[in-house]
Amino acid sequence: MINIQYRTTKDLYFITMTVVDWVDIFIRPCYKHVIIESLQYCQQNKGLEIYAWVLMSNHLHMIVGINDDNELSNVLRDFKKYTSKKILSILEVDNSESRREWMLNRFKYAALNDKKTKKYHFWQNGNDVQEIYTVDYLRQKLDYIHQNPVVAEFVNRADDYRYSSAIDYSGNKGLIDVIVI
Repeated sequence: MINIQYRTTKDLYFITMTVVDWVDIFIRPCYKHVIIESLQYCQQNKGLEIYAWVLMSNHLHMIVGINDDNELSNVLRDFKKYTSKKILSILEVDNSESRREWMLNRFKYAALNDKKTKKYHFWQNGNDVQEIYTVDYLRQKLDYIHQNPVVAEFVNRADDYRYSSAIDYSGNKGLIDVIVI
C-alpha cells in the first residue's frame, strides 16, 4: 500500500535518463558505482529525495522529489555533467573494457552534433521528466521501475536486482537511501 506522508504526489517526478545511442555501459560495476555515488552526493548535498530507482544497462529511472531550496533541473544537470565526465575518464584509461574503442567512438560521434560538447557526449540531451499527479500513476511507475530488471530477464524477482530500490520495498536495505512510500 502506498502511503504518502508530508508530500502530495504533485511534488514527485518520474525521471528517465538515457545514455546516447542506448549504449550498454552500465554492465560493469565501476560505471554503476559512479552513478550510485553521485546519487548519494545529490541526496546529501543538493536536496534530492529518491523514492524509487533502477539502473539498467543504458538508462536510469527514478521517482524523485526535491527540497524547496533547490531546482530539480539544476540537480539533474549537475548529476549528468559529473557522471559523464567521471565515466568517460574511467573509460578512456580502462584497457580491460573490450568495447572501449567502440563506445568512445559512439560518444565522440554524438558530440559532433552538440556545440556545447567538445570531445564526448554521454547522456542524451534533456531528461524525460513526468510530474506524478495521482496515486494510481505513482503506483504504476513504482511497479514499472521495480519490474524493469525482471522484464529484461536480469533477475527472476525484482528485489534480487542490486541496482534498484525494490530491495528497500521488500524490507531490506539497498545501495541508496530511499524514502519508501
